[in-house]
Amino acid sequence: MIAVIMGVSGCGKTTLGERCAGALGIKYYEADGFHPEVNIQKMSSGIPLNDEDRWPWLQLIRDEIISCQSQGRSAVFSCSALKESYRRFLSENLAEEIIWVYLKGSFDTIFSRLEARQGHYQKADMLKSQFADLEEPDYGIIIDIDTPLEEKVKNLSQELRKSMS
Repeated sequence: MIAVIMGVSGCGKTTLGERCAGALGIKYYEADGFHPEVNIQKMSSGIPLNDEDRWPWLQLIRDEIISCQSQGRSAVFSCSALKESYRRFLSENLAEEIIWVYLKGSFDTIFSRLEARQGHYQKADMLKSQFADLEEPDYGIIIDIDTPLEEKVKNLSQELRKSMS
């Protein structure tokens, strides 16, 4: 079972991914860890990534998904996967389907979260570009970010556990 928690920066992908993977006893992969240094420098400078920047990053994530599947390991990934083309690329020709989990929230709520967050290279003012790129999925598991964290963890962990059997 491979689950990818997606959404714009600041929606809670990392926290939910870490907590659910921990509850399920499986590995968690943070997509930010796959960014080449040039992407991190660009974002740290307040410059949004474009498709040319994202494709090599997405390839590294896809390679890890394929590795997990080929070794029979379940995992939870977090990845913005803002565009449908990115999600198709990550999921094409896999041994089994990815479970997509979309964390949905308003610009204002997420903007306030990003302004309060410290130590992350994604700047709050870059959120506009992410919302502009976001193509919301109408499939998978859609979770409102305003749902209390413990409830999100419990419900998503239960749902993913069913897919692991």
